[in-house]
Amino acid sequence: MTNLPVRMARWSAGHPWRGIAAWFLFVALCLGAGFAVGGNAATTEDFRIGEAGRAEAMADAGGLAQAPVEHVLITARSGPLDRDAARAAAHDAAVRMERLPEVERVSEPVWSRDGTAVRVDVTMRGVELDAKNHVDALLAQTGAVQEAHPGLRVAETGGPSVSKGVGELRNDDLARTEMIALPITLLTLLVVFGSIAVAVVPVVLALTSIAAAIGLSMLASHVFPDAGVGASVILLIGMAVGVDYTLFYLKREREERARTAGRLDARALVEIAAATSGRSVVVSGLAVAVSSATLYLADDVIFASIATAAILVTLVAVVSSLTVLPAVLAKLGAWSERRAARRNRAPKPPRIGAGRITNAMLRPVGRRPGAVLLVSAAAMLAPAAPLLNLNLTDMGRDSHPRDVPAMRVFDRLNAAFPELKATHRIVVRADADRAGEVAAALRQIAGRAERDPLFAGPATLLASADGRTSLLRLQVPHHASTDRARRSLELVRTEYVPATVGRLGVDVAVTGDVARYADYPRHQRSRLPFVIGALLLATFAMTVWAFRSVVLALIGVVLNLLSAGAALGLLVLVFQGTWAEGLLDFDSTGSIGSRVPLFLFVILFGLSMDYQVFVISRIREAALAGVPTRRAVLDGIGRSASVVTSAALVMVTVFASFVSLHIMEMKQMGFALAVAVLLDAAIIRILVLPAMMLLLGDRCWWPSRQIKQARTDRARIDRAGTDRTGAGAAEPSPGTLG
Repeated sequence: MTNLPVRMARWSAGHPWRGIAAWFLFVALCLGAGFAVGGNAATTEDFRIGEAGRAEAMADAGGLAQAPVEHVLITARSGPLDRDAARAAAHDAAVRMERLPEVERVSEPVWSRDGTAVRVDVTMRGVELDAKNHVDALLAQTGAVQEAHPGLRVAETGGPSVSKGVGELRNDDLARTEMIALPITLLTLLVVFGSIAVAVVPVVLALTSIAAAIGLSMLASHVFPDAGVGASVILLIGMAVGVDYTLFYLKREREERARTAGRLDARALVEIAAATSGRSVVVSGLAVAVSSATLYLADDVIFASIATAAILVTLVAVVSSLTVLPAVLAKLGAWSERRAARRNRAPKPPRIGAGRITNAMLRPVGRRPGAVLLVSAAAMLAPAAPLLNLNLTDMGRDSHPRDVPAMRVFDRLNAAFPELKATHRIVVRADADRAGEVAAALRQIAGRAERDPLFAGPATLLASADGRTSLLRLQVPHHASTDRARRSLELVRTEYVPATVGRLGVDVAVTGDVARYADYPRHQRSRLPFVIGALLLATFAMTVWAFRSVVLALIGVVLNLLSAGAALGLLVLVFQGTWAEGLLDFDSTGSIGSRVPLFLFVILFGLSMDYQVFVISRIREAALAGVPTRRAVLDGIGRSASVVTSAALVMVTVFASFVSLHIMEMKQMGFALAVAVLLDAAIIRILVLPAMMLLLGDRCWWPSRQIKQARTDRARIDRAGTDRTGAGAAEPSPGTLG
């Protein structure tokens, strides 16, 4: 036992207090370094994608970038609006806002067409992405206007206040998720181990791994900017893999304790666990990290943040399992031995082998693997059928939960002023001496838009100070996610622009709310083949490296595709329809968030490798001991079933707790991962995998010759033992012993 996990475990078990102290020092250093250096948040430029992103870059270069705007909305509490009182409130709001250093300009009051509302537009200083950090001052002044005019309803909404409200809601949701997941995880581990002390260990190591990863993510954000999702991903993945890796290690140590019946001390048991489960943890962690790294190919700052967070928390969890966990196990084992010695009796050994349910499921697998494979594969393919109707959209502002106060004001604002629902921004870059003909062409577009019911309100034409950049803003009275809004974008890009500005031979691009909404899913679809191809290749290569088997690598890829397809199909069935809205507390958008499928595929492939590596390691371990493949498969599945089930239950608990979140994409991600892990543990690893391996037999190990060589060695040892028994006291020949 000279491999790295064993050497680390041997030192840690031999110096337990040093190992524990070193771990907590490591966590403190990670957090300290992270907070000292600080995080680096993604900027507006990092989010630019497609034609919309190109247009935004052109506008920014010309000083015409989209400014953050807040709207103060004034309406009656009931009955008709008192226009004089509304004018006074609007004037009060304008005066207050103009005094703020965060405000660049304030518009004149704008009345709705039916006279039931008036609004004051407040343009903030700085860039759009940072405005949510400075909107508190504006909200405070709006509150003061409301107090001064109690007979009216005065409220504020806009991009900055909505972003701030959504962020606060997300933080509250995550805090509530922790309160749900932690007790259930502890209860599950208590049932598995029957010991409070042992049950607490995986949770503590997972939480400290999360803390260390958060600190490291702040450092990493200076290379891969944080898009604001890193902490959520670290919590989501960290609890799952942190508990799982510790669980694999703990269960193996307890199994070896029961098998040796007290003949080995705590340190020896830890070394055996390190030589078996320790290696599985390393391979699993590397598989999750490599799988997550394929998200960098998406060419998207959000997916880069997800990849960085997943890689960091997974590798930190691996380190904790290989360093501090052996020290903790050594101390717990020593305490258990001393208690048993004082009581003059051996500690009660845990049960080894499969439980009744697992045995019942494996019995038909052993008898008719072909039939079980057909039925279980069909059971996995059937839920994948709804994927044919998959509708991917970017979850824009209008899909945010109405639990955010600014979103409720947003709805009232759009009802009174439908022209504010969305905009198109046509940006043109040309030489300054062509500004006149560019402006004329843009006015032609504005004239055509005025006669089209897909557009609303007067168009706005702007030009940069140097005359090289021109911008035409068109109002759209439909939310960016609607078909009519998308048709208006298509009309602008394929007819209006080519027939006017497009003929001038200048640089032109279209952005705005609708363009952003449409271009992001299109970008994701274009990158999806590269990411999925790299993911399949990485998963295949990792399995070949771990088990020296091409056949097992192909099986792993197929099984991961089965579980991912079934989970995505069920996601479409639940969230694109309306039948589950009351059950899961959501309002269906008739679509799936454009980031969800890619996130699911990549993270699920990595997490599925946890079970794949652990289960096949147990099977291969038996096969390397000379056990026939059939018996090795059934025994390996049976012995690992309780660990896989326990680990899956913890993962499902953590992921399912995210279904209670209000943010639609987080809700969808949590649901899909929970379903995928449940199907993977209950059907894939207990039915489909053993059935395939039983049908393939020794071909599972191709092209490796290790299993065949192990059986040859086992046969020679058995023959040597038989010869010694038959020869009595005769000296065995050197050839017999080999």
